[in-house]
Amino acid sequence: MTIKISTDFSDTPGARHRDEGKYSGEEFREDMLEKDFLQAKENGEKLVIDLDGGYGYPTSFLEEAFGGLARIYPPKEVLDVLDFISNDEPSLIDDIKDYIKNANAKR
Repeated sequence: MTIKISTDFSDTPGARHRDEGKYSGEEFREDMLEKDFLQAKENGEKLVIDLDGGYGYPTSFLEEAFGGLARIYPPKEVLDVLDFISNDEPSLIDDIKDYIKNANAKR
């Protein structure tokens, strides 16, 4: 399973919350990421998140989407299911993994 954010969601991801505008991290997590995460987990598959092709990712979008998922499900479980592609900006992968690992500290 793969989500290519730039084509499956938006090539211009927005802010953290829905009330801050279109294509927020909250919208992505609630409307797409969580559903596909649960399906991949149930099927024993990886869910690949392809970050390439967009016009950049606000930190708040990434933290809300991926850190937010790890505030719902155990961070280890999230990291076990998700895999990332970011040839355009490889450092995003480490940033996202940090948001996931540190998500429980933000509760």
